[in-house]
Amino acid sequence: MRDFWVFGYGSLMWNPGFETLERRAATMHGVHRALCVLSWVHRGTQEQPGLVLGLDRGGSCRGLALKVEGGRREEVLGYLRDRELVTSVYIEKWRNARLDDGQSVEALVYVIDREHLQYTGRMEDERIARIVEAGAGRSGRNIDYLVNTVAHLRESGVHDPHLEAVMAKLRS
Repeated sequence: MRDFWVFGYGSLMWNPGFETLERRAATMHGVHRALCVLSWVHRGTQEQPGLVLGLDRGGSCRGLALKVEGGRREEVLGYLRDRELVTSVYIEKWRNARLDDGQSVEALVYVIDREHLQYTGRMEDERIARIVEAGAGRSGRNIDYLVNTVAHLRESGVHDPHLEAVMAKLRS
């Protein structure tokens, strides 16, 4: 079985939950990273939702391509589907990603379903910050998710103006 790639743009970058053969900086065109998903499970509840990242249409996203051994395909796909498709807010797709050396690879990625009830669209940074501060779910506090993601992006040399602006609005 052939090895395959998974594109991470949020917590998959710093907490993939599966073994990788290789981790490479990568860019995916046609989508951008945004805090646009109400989290009812991992970083919030239905009564007090958090906000997590989704890939929304337009622009480009700098993230991480994770190479997975082909023999672990079904195991990793099962894990990712349990993790990412828990409320069906994401759509599983195979899209091209450009690795840091210029090579193009097909990568599994989870993009936002704009028709889903949990999709928020664009909100003001102040409002996003208040939701993030209050959210907590099965995987922990929403603020920790944002702080870890931004820290990893910074360590990787990626400046995300949207996330940096939200970080500047946090009170906690």
